[in-house]
Amino acid sequence: MNTSTRSFARRILPTLLLLLTVFGPISMDLYLPALPALTLELSAATSVAQLTVTACLIGLAAGQLIAGPLSDRYGRRGILLIGIVAYIGTSLLCAASPSIELLILARLVQGLTGGVGIVIAQAAGRDVYTDGALIRFYGRLTVVGGFAAIVGPLMGGLLNGITDWRGLFVFLAAIGAVILVITLVAFDETLPAESRTTGGLGHILHDFRVLLRDRVFLGAILNQGFLYAALFAYLSGATFVLQDIYGLSPLAYALAFGANSAGFMVLGFVSGRTAGRWLRGTLSVGVVVAGVGALGLLASGLSRMPLWVVLVSLFLLAGGVAVSSPPATTIALMEYPQIAGTASSLLGMVRFGFGGIAAPLVGVAGATSILPLGIVTVASVVLAALAFVFLIRPARAAQPAASETITTIH
Repeated sequence: MNTSTRSFARRILPTLLLLLTVFGPISMDLYLPALPALTLELSAATSVAQLTVTACLIGLAAGQLIAGPLSDRYGRRGILLIGIVAYIGTSLLCAASPSIELLILARLVQGLTGGVGIVIAQAAGRDVYTDGALIRFYGRLTVVGGFAAIVGPLMGGLLNGITDWRGLFVFLAAIGAVILVITLVAFDETLPAESRTTGGLGHILHDFRVLLRDRVFLGAILNQGFLYAALFAYLSGATFVLQDIYGLSPLAYALAFGANSAGFMVLGFVSGRTAGRWLRGTLSVGVVVAGVGALGLLASGLSRMPLWVVLVSLFLLAGGVAVSSPPATTIALMEYPQIAGTASSLLGMVRFGFGGIAAPLVGVAGATSILPLGIVTVASVVLAALAFVFLIRPARAAQPAASETITTIH
């Protein structure tokens, strides 16, 4: 790049990094209003159709686990471009799937490719930001994720009136194409060659061991994994709860979901501001808020509650996850700037992997009961709280210097 192009890239980079975070929520949320229709058209059971959500989550987890270490080794830009191109192709493959089995497989691959953008956004942010600016950046990531979660179902509900679920996947491919053009123009490499890791699989496994031996890092990713399990159980189950049990239309569901996502966005922004002064305290507040929402869903499953109770409970559950995300992400990544991609990949893998496990569990009773959703979310938040209390909250033991723990940097 010439000087003027590099200057432009530096100015637009923060916006691009935020834009890359839409891969996850857009891939998940855009077609959710059409999920019941998809289930009917492909003659699938509810629990099988929800595997299209699970497959995407597992793919997002595995994609981040692969892309993070590769970006530490080869740089961020090339890995990102490969991921975006593959995302466009697999989104079109989803649109063309003739059966639920092929759609589940295509969604798995779509998730693999979509995970690249998420992990690169977090890792590149760690490349260019430090201290308070880093926490605020992760707060903005949460905000943009919430905004995408608003736009996704709203746009999906609107598009569902003029096209079928296949057209929604074509739209995802178009979004990927737009991001590809912006990336080609604006994304300059954020990880210099001299800062990259060397070696092969053995060195990557060594870095994984270093991270997982850190009690606080382990607590942060487990806390987020369990909270995101609750969040994705909500994403998977809410469409059936609100449409099949409470009778909302796809557009009304999208509006209700959008209102909850607006809360997610606002609370994520506030958390990014407060976490700089009260890191662990902000995280604890997020766990408590999510817990109140989960208990409301459990109560609604045990005894039928009015619609507003369910909506408030979903709002609190999602809001609590939003509050927790900036401080937990900062706790996980701030000590490891040299292997930010690897650390980010583990965080993303646990978030989406746990979500992929939890999502199908809410459909075990079919589309007529909220109780499984309440049980899954309460259990997940309790485990997240235990990770915070026993791993994150205690004072950190003497932390080894980065030079003593990271041996792959030359």
